[in-house]
Amino acid sequence: MARKSLNAMPPLDWLRSFEAAARLSNFTAAAAELGLTQAAVSQHIRHLEDRLKTPLFGRLARGVTLSPEGAAYLPHIQSAFATIGSSTAELFEPRAIQTVTIRVPISFALLALVPLLPDLSETLPQVQLDLVTIHRPTDYDQPGSALDIRFGNGAFPGREADRLSVERLVPVAAQALADDTDWTTQPLLLVAGAREMWAEWFAAAGLAGHSKRSHRFDSFVAAMEAAKAGAGVLLGSRPLIDAALTSKALTRLSDFELTSTSGHFLTRAPSARLTSAEQDFRRWLLSRFTASEQA
Repeated sequence: MARKSLNAMPPLDWLRSFEAAARLSNFTAAAAELGLTQAAVSQHIRHLEDRLKTPLFGRLARGVTLSPEGAAYLPHIQSAFATIGSSTAELFEPRAIQTVTIRVPISFALLALVPLLPDLSETLPQVQLDLVTIHRPTDYDQPGSALDIRFGNGAFPGREADRLSVERLVPVAAQALADDTDWTTQPLLLVAGAREMWAEWFAAAGLAGHSKRSHRFDSFVAAMEAAKAGAGVLLGSRPLIDAALTSKALTRLSDFELTSTSGHFLTRAPSARLTSAEQDFRRWLLSRFTASEQA
């Protein structure tokens, strides 16, 4: 008969008896903890020693002590049980509420992320967000979050980036201004920084910009509120303006859309070890924006 390989894992009840007896240094105490008889624990350990062909305990008058081989074996068994326990809890037990901190430009937070929070609560009830809104690029340098959302072309030094959106630009205004026969004479609403794209849009659309007046804002969401109030014409960034177009708070002024190389990206440091909640949130966010872009 072929000799059994020692690579075959011994029965779990033998290993449970060994771990408890080794930890408690007593077969009787191990039996009480496991709900077994002392004879059953003793038999499990004897079978395990026979399988391994190695004594794991030294029997004393009052209790037991681990042999050198048993002492070397114990941490491996405890590690294996800990892995099984944590995996079982993570997959099958209700999770405790975990917080995910994420830094987000204020416009994206209000116009794109906040409307998705009911879906997040339903899909990931164990995740709660701590949203830190970004106003200046240096705000990203503050510690405290593994994930952030950035606007740009996808090249962020020292960061891995997953695209969430492709920016598409189209002029929009309140309905009262949309009824104007020549909207290009209305004040233009400008957004400081990378979003100032009026010149590019006019050139790509083959139009000349006529307006001599403009109002400048330091955030897209502020400029959008001004457009809703009828203060001028905004070069709207889709998909951020889509909800306002659906509700008719804003109206398109042209069928031409300029697709920008920029967009919003979910980024993280390559070395970042994401928690289970951060991993769940990342998968959820990417799936929602992938579906949105496809639609």
